Amino acid sequence: MSFNPACQRPPRPPMAIPPAYADLGKSARDVFNKGFGFGLVKLDVKTKSASGVEFSTAGQSNTDTGKVNGSLETKYKWTEYGVTFTEKWNTDNTLGTEMAIEDQIAKGLKLTFDTTFSPNTGKKSGKIKSAYKRECMNIGCDVDFDFAGPAIHGSAVFGYEGWLAGYQMTFDSAKSKLTRNNFSVGYKTGDFQLHTNVNDGSEFGGSIYQKVSDSLETAVNLNWIAGSNSTRFGIAAKYQLDSTASVSAKVNNSSLVGVGYTQTLRPGVKLTLSALIDGKNINAGGHKLGLGLELEA
Repeated sequence: MSFNPACQRPPRPPMAIPPAYADLGKSARDVFNKGFGFGLVKLDVKTKSASGVEFSTAGQSNTDTGKVNGSLETKYKWTEYGVTFTEKWNTDNTLGTEMAIEDQIAKGLKLTFDTTFSPNTGKKSGKIKSAYKRECMNIGCDVDFDFAGPAIHGSAVFGYEGWLAGYQMTFDSAKSKLTRNNFSVGYKTGDFQLHTNVNDGSEFGGSIYQKVSDSLETAVNLNWIAGSNSTRFGIAAKYQLDSTASVSAKVNNSSLVGVGYTQTLRPGVKLTLSALIDGKNINAGGHKLGLGLELEA
């Protein structure tokens, strides 16, 4: 009896790596959040030096309060050793230092050491973050150090043929109890995503994302809190007019209507205009406008 190699079943492609728990439902959230900046005037500048150091500067002014916030971040990647150094500063005078090591100790393992210091108050904080991802699983464990006692944050997401199941928790060692206990289930394909979650057994939410065509994306979200008669519901859409311009729109059950327009003026220069309209009080005013400018070189 001869053996025919042509009859062999082709090897199955490797399973995709599922997203981290915080990224579940991200596609729908992006449709609702990106392209909008109500009540803010924002400026973001990103540059990169010849030595590979990345600089990110951001500033924003709140048109309601007049408060101005700013931040500066520098990042250097030591690619051959999988190490990334990040320095951060903001107008609250908080200094942050972060060092991340990825794919060195083990393939798919990322360790991050994060510290912050406020010279004005003398407050210090430190975190050790770990994340491990491979086919069908994405696991994370962070330890947030505090004088009262460290807090442990854990999460895990497992995936199989498009189905996703996740769990997220926080254990406060000072109180010796769980302070966060979240579950999530979802389904993801190339152009469709469904996500449901239960937070602390009292908050229920869900979202649907669909890429209708190459130029149109839509999203729906729903949220309900146990013991409350109010349900939050919203729909949003993003339409790509051409390679340089897009429009976004969203509305919720409180009759708040948001619209946004994004235009790439030239390579590295992007302008965003947005407006929030209170549909219940159109003549009363209180509507908000937003302006954003992104520069990258």
